[in-house]
Amino acid sequence: MENQALGQVPSEHLPVHFPSPIQVANCYQCGKCTAGCPVAMHMDVAPNQVVRLAQLGEWEKALRSRAIWECVGCQTCSTRCPKEVDCAGVMDALREASLARGMAAPERFSVVAFQKIFLENIRRNGRLNELELIGHFKLDVVLHTGRIPFLFKDAGLAPQLGKRKKLHLIPGKARDRGVVNRIFERCASERKP
Repeated sequence: MENQALGQVPSEHLPVHFPSPIQVANCYQCGKCTAGCPVAMHMDVAPNQVVRLAQLGEWEKALRSRAIWECVGCQTCSTRCPKEVDCAGVMDALREASLARGMAAPERFSVVAFQKIFLENIRRNGRLNELELIGHFKLDVVLHTGRIPFLFKDAGLAPQLGKRKKLHLIPGKARDRGVVNRIFERCASERKP
């Protein structure tokens, strides 16, 4: 099944679960997604080529690509697509599958760590607690990579953030965290094929 194309495999047997609105088979490789992508120059595989890998069933290459981790989720690619293929959604689905299979490249650890810690922070507090996020993220990266200078990399920004009232020492919590929990539960249930 590794190299079977989308049209040849029933969706329940695909190694990657795409949410139903994503129709990668509709992509005809015009390249508008890649032309509009602000980070395409940093990717090993262009956004339209990632979609093509999914069309061709080249899952191993798609799941190991650096491109899925470079994507910033700005939705420019999805907005520009004349066939309404959700390229950003494809990137998200591939990231999830790559994580689930332990195929994320080790050099992408900080990206993965940030995303996990960010979501856990939102789940726990109902809103973002910046200091908690920064603390957990920096500590996690240092413990896993041994890059001690990473702890102090952005320390010079703290006074500027404080002056602009962007750094909240005592964060507020969402009034109804139950709503946030229900959102997370719904997303988790929709993710299951």
